[in-house]
Amino acid sequence: MTRKSSFAPLLRASTVARMSAAALIATGLSGCMEGTPFPSGRSAFSPATASLVAGKPGTTAETSAIIADLSGRVSVLPASGPYAQVADAVLRDAKGTAKAELRVARLTAQAKSKNWLPQIGPSLSLTRLGDLAAELLISQTLWDNGAKRAEREAAAADVEVAAVSLSTEMNDTVAEGLKAYVNALKAREQAEVADRSVAKLNDFNEIMKIRVEGGLSDGTEARVLSQKLSEMQATAQADRDTAQAAMTQLGSMTSAPLDGLVGMSDLALPEPLPGSLAVSKSRAEAERAEAEAQISRAGNLPKIGAEASVGTDAPDVGLTVGIDQMLGFGTKAQLEAVAATREAAAARVARTEQSDTQDIAALRAKIAALEAKEARDGAVVAETGAGLEMFTEQYKMGRRTLMDLVSLYESYAQMAHAQAGLKYDIALIKLEIARKHGILVDGGTI
Repeated sequence: MTRKSSFAPLLRASTVARMSAAALIATGLSGCMEGTPFPSGRSAFSPATASLVAGKPGTTAETSAIIADLSGRVSVLPASGPYAQVADAVLRDAKGTAKAELRVARLTAQAKSKNWLPQIGPSLSLTRLGDLAAELLISQTLWDNGAKRAEREAAAADVEVAAVSLSTEMNDTVAEGLKAYVNALKAREQAEVADRSVAKLNDFNEIMKIRVEGGLSDGTEARVLSQKLSEMQATAQADRDTAQAAMTQLGSMTSAPLDGLVGMSDLALPEPLPGSLAVSKSRAEAERAEAEAQISRAGNLPKIGAEASVGTDAPDVGLTVGIDQMLGFGTKAQLEAVAATREAAAARVARTEQSDTQDIAALRAKIAALEAKEARDGAVVAETGAGLEMFTEQYKMGRRTLMDLVSLYESYAQMAHAQAGLKYDIALIKLEIARKHGILVDGGTI
């Protein structure tokens, strides 16, 4: 004997009508929820968050402040030149997870933006007679002390955190490529300076060999000069190895050949600088923490809901009152901890801002010191070079020894080698400042 299924009545027109009626009842009750005085703050149901979730700028000024700030940042890199070529190459082949995480956060926020709507689901039960009884349950939250809205705010804050992470990842990628390129340029130029010094010391070494053979110098001076020559050769080789390693690192980041690039691009930092990405992320995380604290707080307070069930009988509509978290002796302390979460989040933002201000001040001071050193050492190197020529003439006249000339030239070579790298050190610090403030990549292209 075939048992009659209880699903069949659900398909009857009268039952469908009852289901629709119950859904309309629950939907109408949901208006009470949206009209309740929830705590102020960014709402995922507002036009601001709607554009945030959709990822499209709204027609009004009510967009996410953090994302609007990120999208409005302009890259300090020139539109053309070696920096632009390196940046384009590394971004083209960049591999990262932040873009996928942002998409997940946006989809989650999009789903949460509809959490105020009724929830519908089937219910199956086995009757005492052995028949399956099927019902359609419709649940609608009427009052939850801001839990649903806080969920939407937390999801929207997740989008902001993910957006800052994506901007950080892209700026870090460009900075890594450009720093490798600048380090290669620095090592190449220092290698050229060291090679010139090797050639000069080699000339002195040839003269020393002739003097030793003629009995004018002993073997001790020859060994000292030979050691100085070997040290300078090692310096030149180390510079070439450093340049090769930097270009290898850059080559691993892109499939485009960049060996032919030469020179640096001018990098003019804007004044004032936009806020750092670390501060932006800290603010987004603070908003998320506050929303999560509101969710936790609401879980310890009563909530009211409406439920409707539709089956073979007439629709059954009722109200429910309950609390998500069981009350206990620690409930008061838990609510106090929720309130303290806001203060802790604000303190973290303030600390991040202070730390960023200190870091930028230190980097700017270092740039000023290096620029002063570059000018000062450049003048010293020029003066030493002029003095070296005069010293050489005195040596030819017999008024100076060969080792005196070698010692003076060694000092000159070391100063010239160090001075050649200063402009690259300044460029690296500027790149670091631009990276921290997210202005190596146009925000509109992210």
